[in-house]
Amino acid sequence: MNILVIDDDPAMTELLKLLLQPTNSKVVAANTGMDGIAQVRQHTPDIILLDLMMPEMDGWQVCKEIRTFSNVPIIILSALDTPGLVAAALDAGADDYLIKPVPSSALIAHINKLVRRKHIEQLNLSTYIST
Repeated sequence: MNILVIDDDPAMTELLKLLLQPTNSKVVAANTGMDGIAQVRQHTPDIILLDLMMPEMDGWQVCKEIRTFSNVPIIILSALDTPGLVAAALDAGADDYLIKPVPSSALIAHINKLVRRKHIEQLNLSTYIST
């Protein structure tokens, strides 16, 4: 599985790489919103972990931009724990919202759930097209 982490804090992207090692996934990090969008276009990740509070281009803008060309599952990882922000992130196109710090087992479970759902949708679509 290919996971893209978009967070302006290099310490956070390194921590997430360590936490996700048990999944045997390839984890790529981007430390700006623009770089994250470029990585999505170049590498087509299976899932994106996205921070909201970033300079220049925040997570809402990044999410909306990615949604213009991709339906890759996006999990927002944020320290912001406000119901209105959760709703806004989901309305912007995110698939899930987790509050930092999140236990690695819970993060991995959410990643697996969304990737599994994406693969089931692709299988259903390919079956529909071929019939």
